[in-house]
Formats: sequence, structure tokens, C-alpha cells
Amino acid sequence: MPNALLVYPEQPPTFWGADYALEMSGVKATFPPLGLLTVAAMFPPGYELRVVDMNVSALQDADLAWADLVFTSTMITHHVSLQAVVERCNGAGVPVVAGGPHPTTFHGDIAGVDHFVLGEVEEVFAEFLRDLEEGTAKPLYRETGKPDVTRTPVPRFDLIDVKSYATMCVQFSRGCPFDCEFCDIIKLYGRVPRTKSPDQVVAELESLYRLGWRGPVFLVDDNFIGNKRDAMNLLPEIARWQKTKGYPFTLITEASANLALMGELMDAMIEAGFDTVFVGIETPNPEALLKTKKQQNTSKNQENYLFTAVRKIQQHGMQVQGGFILGLDGDGEGVFDAQVEFIQETGIPVAPVYLLTALKGTDMYERMKSENRLLEAPLGTNAMPLNFTPEMEYRTLIEGYKRVLATLYDPTLENYFSRCLILFRHLKPVPHLRKPRSRSEIDTAFMAVRRRLSARQIPAFSKFIGKVSKDYPRMLPEAIYLAAMGHHFEKIARQQIAIHDFLSFLRNDLEAFPEAASGSASEVHEMGSRRQTSLDRAQQRYDSIPDEFRYRGDGLQNALESYQHALVSRGRNLGRAAVA
Repeated sequence: MPNALLVYPEQPPTFWGADYALEMSGVKATFPPLGLLTVAAMFPPGYELRVVDMNVSALQDADLAWADLVFTSTMITHHVSLQAVVERCNGAGVPVVAGGPHPTTFHGDIAGVDHFVLGEVEEVFAEFLRDLEEGTAKPLYRETGKPDVTRTPVPRFDLIDVKSYATMCVQFSRGCPFDCEFCDIIKLYGRVPRTKSPDQVVAELESLYRLGWRGPVFLVDDNFIGNKRDAMNLLPEIARWQKTKGYPFTLITEASANLALMGELMDAMIEAGFDTVFVGIETPNPEALLKTKKQQNTSKNQENYLFTAVRKIQQHGMQVQGGFILGLDGDGEGVFDAQVEFIQETGIPVAPVYLLTALKGTDMYERMKSENRLLEAPLGTNAMPLNFTPEMEYRTLIEGYKRVLATLYDPTLENYFSRCLILFRHLKPVPHLRKPRSRSEIDTAFMAVRRRLSARQIPAFSKFIGKVSKDYPRMLPEAIYLAAMGHHFEKIARQQIAIHDFLSFLRNDLEAFPEAASGSASEVHEMGSRRQTSLDRAQQRYDSIPDEFRYRGDGLQNALESYQHALVSRGRNLGRAAVA
């Protein structure tokens, strides 16, 4: 009986990882590895299965000793940890099978994997396992079609401890009808959304309920309303199930901004238990949106279309979380203030802002390639990488991006809490979504957050909680949760800036240091002293970066060592020049 070990590699700190907020809640990870759990349900009888989520617990040598095969599923952010997992498996002599969005696009860059199973695997996985059992498995399998997701099994949630996570996940649909230039979703899953049946989705919710889960559930669709008809058929079924169980779950999903035009559908979402929706807003600049083929975020007939859309969704009773991008073609230097103003005035507390990346396989990547604008850059665990030449001057873009982060998530969190209050002012109260909490529960959560906040954040936090207690008392639990997220976002912003500034310091200092010199021994001595001063200063800056900001793949140690080696080499050149 083969032992199959399903390993989910470690994710580096990100805005969405909520790493610093998780410290306050006692859970270990934000989301479970839904892809791996879905694959686990596709194994036939006869396999022994275990899941190791490295974001919850470490991968032990004993796990590899038990395993006959290791299966992994990863996204781009996991690539550094994936390589480390593969190397450990190679060393232990355990074959590795890799799949997921990252290998599907970048399998040519991944060494040491025995078998790749790429794309959506529902219709190719059984073939791979048959070949494996017969000893004829090929190095690569790829599902070229778009599987019928009505045949996708209920994920094996029983293989994890659900209490280790902040939020559970289910999937309703795959694909998106839009054609945003920078997005790889349509390349991976297509532009015709495929949906599960209402019975399937309810069965997944029931599975979580029976395992004891109570709390948030994220419908991980890239656009929940991509197939509006099927969404409308699903929502009443979820609402009926939720009502019979007393609304055990609050639901979250992703949708395009045109959700705001669908009043009936928003009402149905509220009835089903949705309280949050993530919207890819990107930028308030219509010119940049049109250049990147995101016309669904614009309107010829309505000014401030996106602002109005956010407000309508809030007024229906759902918090809007927004994704934002800087570096788009068509953005001028005014975009930085415009981003901050839009996010502040709409009241979007959770508003991660990213620099644009031209993802391999997207239309944007091909355009940048044809325009000779692609750059060599790491896949993206380092802070603020750019893999293309932006229209805006590079330094202006980077400095503007840092200013946006530092303003939205300032060290006091005053701007952040201001956004929270604007949200509460416009968020329609929905009783079945805001269940009363006991005073002791609220006090415990309050103290868990307060203990983690810095001294600079306590005054704004106390003022915020006081205001919510007086004006929006039912929102106190949400206010405390948002405060935890604010703490996390401020730390992530500070971490990204600190890492970028350190790497920039090394690069700039090295560029300013002379390659060689010809002249007297005194000049050599002077340059040697300067080199030692630079080495000491670099080490001090490295040591000043908090340990909690460091992670596998941050590039800091390698960058410091490369810098040190380069300076020492130049010192030898200086000595040889003086002797000559």
C-alpha cells in the first residue's frame, strides 16, 4: 500500500498571509492548502495519505522516511521553499511529484522533480497514477482541456486540523470572462467560467461543519460573479443551508467591480452570509485601466465609477477589500497621491498595494517582450522586484510606492483606523452577519491585539475602539479583527521597505566604490580604510533588520556576502595596482 505524503511548502510573509495578525489569534496559518486537499480526494483506495502544511508544522525526516512519494502543489510565492523540499526529497531518495499554478508555468525552471502533473488535474491524475503503478510514468503530464468541475470531489478536509487555520476555503468556479492584460487566471483557467453544482458546494460546507469548523469561509473563485446565472442559482441554496445551521459561517469571495450593478445578486449574497468581497481595483486612473484592458473598471457615462461601486457594495452590507497596483503604463506621478486619496476616502482598510509584475504567459509579458522591456529579475520573494522597464522613471516609481505604503500603513496606524471608521459609517448593518459576542470574548481579543501593538499605535487604537464602542457597538469584534490586520499590514509595509532599502544601499555603495587604483601606498591605505568602513556599515545595517522581518528567500544574507566578496576583491585589485 503506497504512502503518499502531500507537502505544502512554506509561504514567505505577504500582505495576504496575515502572519503578524495570526500571532494574536493563536492559529498557525491563514488558509489551508485547498489544491492539495482536492488532489487528495482523487486518490483511489489503497493509498495511505498524510498532509504536511509547512506553514503549520515543519517537514520532518520521519515524514520522508514514511513516504513512498511526495506530492506538492505551489504558487509562485512558494518557489524558494519548494526547491528546498525537492532537495530534501532527493537526498532522502523519495520521488517528487509537482503541480499547481507555479509549476504549470515555470516547470522548466524547477530542478529535481521526478514528475510534473500540470494544469487542472481532474482528468489526467488517474492516468498518471496508473502509469506510476505500472512503472511507465512519464516526466510530464499536462491537462490541455478544461475539466468539468461538476466531477471534482469534495476536498479531504479531514486530513488537516481545521483549528490550525484562520479561514477555510471552498471553490465554486474557475475562470473569468474578462481579459485583463496582466492576469494569468484566464491563461490557466480560461475565459468561460465553469461552476460546481449547488449540491457540491453545500456538500463542501457540510464537510467543514461536521469537522467542527465555525467561522469564515473563503470562496476562492477568481471572480465569483463570472457566471452570474449560476451564482444566482447557488446563493439561495447556501442561504437555506446557513439558516438551518444558524449561520455558522461568514463568507468571503472575490468579484469584479461590476458586482455593484447587480443589486439582486448582492442581496442574495447577504442572505447567504457574505460579509466581505475582494475587488481588483488596481488604480483609480481610467487611462491606465484601459491600457491594461481592464475596461470593466471604467465607465464612459459615470465619473468616479470605482468610488461609487465601492460605496454601493458597502451600503449593501459587505466590506470591500481592494487590490491595487503601481507601475501600470499610463500612470503619471500623480498616481501615488491618487491611490492614497481613493483608498482613504472610500474606506478600504485592507488595501494591499503591489508593484506590477509581468507574469510569464500573460498578454502583458508578451507585449513587454515584443517591446524589449523585460528584465532579468528573481521570481519574487525579494522586496519590490521589477521584471520590466516601466514607463515611469524607476526611482520615481520605487520612491512613490514606498511613500504610498508608508502613508496607508503609517507607524501610528492613524490613517488606517480612519479608513476603518469610514467603512463603518457606510457599511449597512446586517444582523445575521454580526452575531453578538460575550464581553469576555471581546475583552480577550482586545487585550491580545493591544499587547502586540507598538507604543506609537496604542493612542490611535484606543481612540478607534472608543469611537466604535460608542457609535457602532455591534462592530466591536470586526473592529478588533481589523486592528490586528492593520498591525500586520504596517509590519509588512515596514519589512518590504527595510529589505528594499538595505539591498539598494549595498548596490549603490558598491557602484560608488572604485574598481582599482594606481598610485601611492597611502592611497591604497585610504581605500582600505574606506572599504572597512563600508563593510562595517553594511553589517550594522544588516544587523538592524529585525529577525521577524527575515524569511527563507529574502536574499539578505546572499546579498551581503556578495557585497563583502566584491569589496574584498576590489581591495586586492587596489593592492596589485599600487605594486605595479
